[in-house]
Amino acid sequence: MADTLKLELVSPERLLLSEQVEMVLVPGAEGVFGVLPRHAPTLSTLRPGFVDVYAGNAVKERFFVTGGFAEVTPSTCTVLVDEAIPQASLTVAFAAERVARAKSQLEQATGGEERKRADAALAAAHVMTEAAAGLH
Repeated sequence: MADTLKLELVSPERLLLSEQVEMVLVPGAEGVFGVLPRHAPTLSTLRPGFVDVYAGNAVKERFFVTGGFAEVTPSTCTVLVDEAIPQASLTVAFAAERVARAKSQLEQATGGEERKRADAALAAAHVMTEAAAGLH
């Protein structure tokens, strides 16, 4: 059996995934990085993109994440996300609705912090649209 590490994918609502995996690709703020067993301790913010979960030398599951943090130890990878959407649920229509919602929030933003959150939501929605279009 190949070496594995424990992956935990956690959203504010619930634990989405907790299992032993061979590798994880994470969309870090500085670029996508791979996590294998015995990885050096790392802490990274996330940018919008896919978390790819590997088993049997192939992608087993993919989740589009809108942001968050990843903490890596030699035996674990904990990914704390704002939101995670399974690849099967990510459609162009879903992403288009997110863009429309984010634009509306941006138009209604009254303060600097509100505008900053709306800008981030719109940027994530645009990346989500590109990702969804690339899947179909």
